Amino acid sequence: MDKNSIIYVAGHTGMLGTALVKRLKEKGFNDIRAKTHDELDLTDSREVDKFFEYNKPEYVFLAAGKTGGVMANKTFPAAFLHVNIAIQDHVFEAAQKHDVKNLIFYGSSCIYPKYSKQPIKEEYLFTGKIEETSEAYAAAKIAGLIACKAYNSQYGINKFIALVPNSMYGYNDNFDKDNSHVMAALIRKIHDANGEGQGELTLWGSGTPRREFLFCEDAADASIFAMENSEKLEGRHYNIGSGTDYSIRELADIIKSIVRYDGEILWDTDKPDGTPKKLLDSSRFLSLGWRPSIPLETGLRLTYEWFLKNSGIKGI
Repeated sequence: MDKNSIIYVAGHTGMLGTALVKRLKEKGFNDIRAKTHDELDLTDSREVDKFFEYNKPEYVFLAAGKTGGVMANKTFPAAFLHVNIAIQDHVFEAAQKHDVKNLIFYGSSCIYPKYSKQPIKEEYLFTGKIEETSEAYAAAKIAGLIACKAYNSQYGINKFIALVPNSMYGYNDNFDKDNSHVMAALIRKIHDANGEGQGELTLWGSGTPRREFLFCEDAADASIFAMENSEKLEGRHYNIGSGTDYSIRELADIIKSIVRYDGEILWDTDKPDGTPKKLLDSSRFLSLGWRPSIPLETGLRLTYEWFLKNSGIKGI
């Protein structure tokens, strides 16, 4: 990419999309195209084709899609499967038809087996059964990884790049208590418990599962690095993570300290834990020269400050 390249960020209002736009602008890229869902329905192939034909993007970051936490995945599996596969299919086909130079697709760590060996290497895909509650979403993401490989193979190109970031968090996350991912849900629940003066807060599961987290701006920086170094990439997907995992219990304690909540956190072990551990082996991508820069506690403080400023809830 050069500073005048036409860059399309799909999903620019989401957590990763806003981070991408912010970092691209900071790096001096000045022709960034973006459309809201109302302006461009990515599940409509004709709309997507017209957009690509008119705008002629050279580089595409496909950060659009339907996401959610455990409850949302269990409640709306068909929607997660249909919407994500439709978006991927239409954007991939338009990118190939209209001569996009490079496109980055984002997978998810839920594509790997529930009881995978740790840390998880890219080669562990398809070596075991995935977590049942997220299998529809995971199936869509796996389809996207295969699509990258298929397009590159059929057309003899290295255009489609697949990155698999671990659990992302940060600005513009979804902080709904029931339909968000674990990090945002914990921030919201602990914040609310503090504001309501609750002496106790009960959270789902045992708190023992371990997760790796990646700040949204680190994910954006990794994406831009991949785009600028596409000639170094092989026709495979690349894990992207921080290299350190935390138990949900440890995470809750860090958030509790940041929020200044003095109550007791209890754990409802009758509720599901999900995958026991998800730590990615990101050594293949790290060997190219990229490194994450935001430690977890720093990222959490920045995220909570953003939450307070943008949620309409006054700080405590």
